[in-house]
Amino acid sequence: MTTTSSKNRVIFLDLLRAFAVLNMVQGHTIDVLLGSQFRDMTNPIFLIWFSNRGLTAPIFMFSAGTTFMYLFRLQKVSFRENPRVMRGVKRALLLIGLGYLMRYPTPTLVYFKNVTTVQWNVFFVVDVLQLIGFGLLFIMLLAYIAEKIKVSDYFVFIGGVLAIIFIYHFSEKIVWTNYFHKALAGYFSTGTGSNFPLFPWLSYLAAGAFLGSYLAKNPTVFRTTKFSFKLLGAGAGLLLLSYLGNILELEIYGNSTFWTISPNLVLFRLGLVIIFTSIITFIALKIESIPRVLILLGRNTLLIYVVHLVILYGSPWNLGIVAILDKAFNPFFTILSAVGMIGLMILMVNLIHKFNLRNKTLVT
Repeated sequence: MTTTSSKNRVIFLDLLRAFAVLNMVQGHTIDVLLGSQFRDMTNPIFLIWFSNRGLTAPIFMFSAGTTFMYLFRLQKVSFRENPRVMRGVKRALLLIGLGYLMRYPTPTLVYFKNVTTVQWNVFFVVDVLQLIGFGLLFIMLLAYIAEKIKVSDYFVFIGGVLAIIFIYHFSEKIVWTNYFHKALAGYFSTGTGSNFPLFPWLSYLAAGAFLGSYLAKNPTVFRTTKFSFKLLGAGAGLLLLSYLGNILELEIYGNSTFWTISPNLVLFRLGLVIIFTSIITFIALKIESIPRVLILLGRNTLLIYVVHLVILYGSPWNLGIVAILDKAFNPFFTILSAVGMIGLMILMVNLIHKFNLRNKTLVT
């Protein structure tokens, strides 16, 4: 076990980030390897796993927004003087660049003659790296607006969350390719095949930024059960709001879009994420230190994300496991493989720490 030397370290954030990245690794690994015949929604174990997968990305993004804005607001200086601004811009550009590089249509970098339409369409897909990159720029913009108009971060971040959810209600109904090229249209809708368009996914980062700002302004609040109960209440309130919103939609339109493009689903997931965060804060209250490996996992989320995806899905320069063993395993070997992938990621971050290979551009 280890205790960090930084007086500002928040143990529950380390736990949240470590869970988020390990949950993502196991989710991707199982999704690649588990045979189709075992994907039975009537099986309670698979249903729980599948439901958990729906929360993996929101938890990952929420924790990213929380951590970034917490560290950002710990700097008690103006926006222009904050060293985290330039660092955030560099990290955002790195994330966006890596997102496109991993889907690059040709291994030759500059020779595009043999690139097919399908390969170009894959390249234009907006994935989680581009989303988080633009998400960091978005929450920094909100922080800048809050400073310029001299209002609390809380109002601006809540306003950002609500604005994103409101726009989402309309953005998915627009055929954006009628107005923009696919490379840009993918940022606004899943209609172009993008997994993580800005709407509604930016809302999770902005909600996380709200919490991060709150933690920075109340540096000891996370050590109280009152804070945990506040999070629990906020999460439960969002669940209730999503339920009431769904009832209202049924009354007005006669049908529910809850599991498709409804803003109520965004509120529902956000509520579950905040409730889960409250549970992590309760756990953190009971411990004074955590294994160093959990801190290392949290510090290296980007590296873990890139490496495990390259192993599983490949890149323009290598075949991934999916090309050889797509949905080829039974549950036992699938779980064993997921454990092995997690072990590999843990080994990697430990070696990086042991040989002092830490790159500040790739860590928080």
